[in-house]
Amino acid sequence: MVGRSANRIASGRFSIDGHSYQLDVNDGTHSLHGGRIGFGRRLWNIEVLPRDQAGNVAIALSLNSAHGDQGYPGNLRVRVCYTLTPDNCWKIDYEAETDRPTLVNLSSHSYFNLAGEGSALDHELMINADRYAPVDLGLIPTGRADVVNTVFDFRRPKALRDCLSLGYGSEAQFALTRGFDHHFDINRNQPSGLCTVARLSDAASGRTMEVLSTENGVQFYTGNFLDGSLIGTEGNPLRAGDGLCLETQEAPNAINDLTQEARIRNTVLRPGELYSSSTVHCFTNEMSKLTTTPNIHFS
Repeated sequence: MVGRSANRIASGRFSIDGHSYQLDVNDGTHSLHGGRIGFGRRLWNIEVLPRDQAGNVAIALSLNSAHGDQGYPGNLRVRVCYTLTPDNCWKIDYEAETDRPTLVNLSSHSYFNLAGEGSALDHELMINADRYAPVDLGLIPTGRADVVNTVFDFRRPKALRDCLSLGYGSEAQFALTRGFDHHFDINRNQPSGLCTVARLSDAASGRTMEVLSTENGVQFYTGNFLDGSLIGTEGNPLRAGDGLCLETQEAPNAINDLTQEARIRNTVLRPGELYSSSTVHCFTNEMSKLTTTPNIHFS
């Protein structure tokens, strides 16, 4: 879990209603994933929820983030529910409330490897996006670009290893990011509700993960900074490409983007409002036929 604001805030600074705030800076000159003691480094309260009539099992995680935490204004009350369904879906529901205007953009920074171990670069990936966000040297988005005729075009499934090989040889962005570490704007037919974000598949295992979300974007990251210092479940060091992230979220640094589009996607939460976001991961296994068609309707 990352927050209060997933991804980067340029120079760790932003303003709300004429008031300027300085966040904890933990990524060069920028603030990343909420600061040095962001939500991913906290102990959360955990409550086991009763099984519902559909057979879903769930836990609720809660956290109180005090005014001034990592520089963020407002006392923020956060509740996140993890739900597992009988048909192998994992749903994350985020909620937050504040007592003064603040910045909120929560996400899950889970790494996925559908093969179970080794490299994940033999997976195929589809991302439902026509546009991506190029970045500068500090990995702050500089605007939007069309994915057509670029290595960022995942509108149809592509093998990641091939895309990375092409990118290393021809894509200037990779000199900054060492691979994919970019935000994509999701194509939406409706302004709200769950929509398809991405589909990741591994032919060798037969496993597929489909991601759906109420969010407008996703950060696709190929684990470029995994350097072997972390050890995997099989006892092997984890290196770049051994895990992939699909972090559903609003655009990085949107609070400092003055375009009309960014204002529409505002990440400011105000008193009396409820921050609400949902993301679903649906898993199937074509090889073993252990699962049925995922049911993504939740009570």
